[in-house]
Amino acid sequence: MKGLKSTIPDENWKVTYVTPIYGGWDLVVECTFTKLQELDKIVTFIRVNEELSSWIEETTTLVSSKPDYPK
Repeated sequence: MKGLKSTIPDENWKVTYVTPIYGGWDLVVECTFTKLQELDKIVTFIRVNEELSSWIEETTTLVSSKPDYPK
């Protein structure tokens, strides 16, 4: 998933970080986007993409408002 990005002009979303974790969730995916509507496109893409959706049972979306969080 890392490196996944939009191929549509005027969209600026991309997956910047992915890591497996232990506990209530199995994976954390960090993405960047310039418009809130792009977040919906990212989540929808992950849920409906044939290859990805075969591995995913459920998603939980959390939004951070800190724009200068170190990468």
